[in-house]
Amino acid sequence: MNAPSRHFHRLAWAALLLALGVIVFGGFVRLSNAGLSCPDWPTCYGKATWPTQDHEINAANEAFERAVEVGKAWREQFHRHIAALLGLMVFTLALLAARKRKGGVASVLAAAALVGASIPIYMGAGSLAPNHGLSVALWLAGELILLVQVLRWSNVDASRLSTALLMVIIFQAVLGMWTVIWLVKPAIVMAHLLGGLLTFSLLTWLAWGTTPSSALVFAEAPKLRRLLWIGLGLLVVQIALGGWTSANYAALACGTDYPTCLGQWWPEQDYGEAFVLWRGIGVDYEGGVLDGPARVAIQMTHRLFALLVTGHLLFVAIRMLRTPGLVFWGSVLLVLLTAQVALGISNVVAGLPLWVATAHNAGAALLLFTVVGLLARLRAPE
Repeated sequence: MNAPSRHFHRLAWAALLLALGVIVFGGFVRLSNAGLSCPDWPTCYGKATWPTQDHEINAANEAFERAVEVGKAWREQFHRHIAALLGLMVFTLALLAARKRKGGVASVLAAAALVGASIPIYMGAGSLAPNHGLSVALWLAGELILLVQVLRWSNVDASRLSTALLMVIIFQAVLGMWTVIWLVKPAIVMAHLLGGLLTFSLLTWLAWGTTPSSALVFAEAPKLRRLLWIGLGLLVVQIALGGWTSANYAALACGTDYPTCLGQWWPEQDYGEAFVLWRGIGVDYEGGVLDGPARVAIQMTHRLFALLVTGHLLFVAIRMLRTPGLVFWGSVLLVLLTAQVALGISNVVAGLPLWVATAHNAGAALLLFTVVGLLARLRAPE
């Protein structure tokens, strides 16, 4: 994949590092129960930052039903700011890459203008009354312009990948808004997590793909790529299950028992209620709404699927350790996999310490980085 400009890959790597920071800090916000600490979007109690002075806090408490918690509000709003910075970096990547395509720059600028205009219309900025219908129409129009270009351009290169990445991060911002206005609805929270990791994965592919001399050429590449694609699919499902576990507050559904659950190998579980994705709008899901057996079912599913993912990725790591030239990346995969399993178990037995849970979230991103990076670079000899 040819880089559109000499420094393109450097900007892609910078965006990738920022994306990792956004994911890790977002996990910290979620796990510290600060996800609803700003009841409005994209402002926080009507401010671009957050209330800090006594008169600001008093005014916010009068205007909003949710009382201000400064210690949590700054986390949520700071997360939004760094996510917005990431969005600007992805927009820049898309502009740089689109120069290689006819009408590419105009399409990216038009889409960005439509999406940008949708935000003040949603908020009712200035003398405007909020118009959510028009706001959604403008956002969809912007996304449609990008989608048409992605489908119209034939080969997969930096321009097509960067434009798709811009589409994803715009939708990711919308999911962030829905997380707030739909009161941390589990399906939206899980989708927001997956959207963040999809952004991270696309940036990983883009950064490696545009970095000079990054290809790994091996005769065993086709077989390894098949195994890695399977591993990526399993890893995505496991991450989704982890997001569902967190969104439904089921991380400690088994207490602090491991490998047993509530002192049993197979306690009472309610799978019928555990995986209902949509329960309507208007329910406050903070703290969870499921009963014990349903949460246990979620936790047990996450644990059992982890065995399958670990077994497959362990097999891939050992295969790479036996392949000259891939020992380093096989070792990296093995270390990350071992650390992730240890962090998952520690989450349970230690009672979900915040730093361990946040590190477990980061571990999932680093595993994705390794698997996706290998898929982007492995090539068979021509």
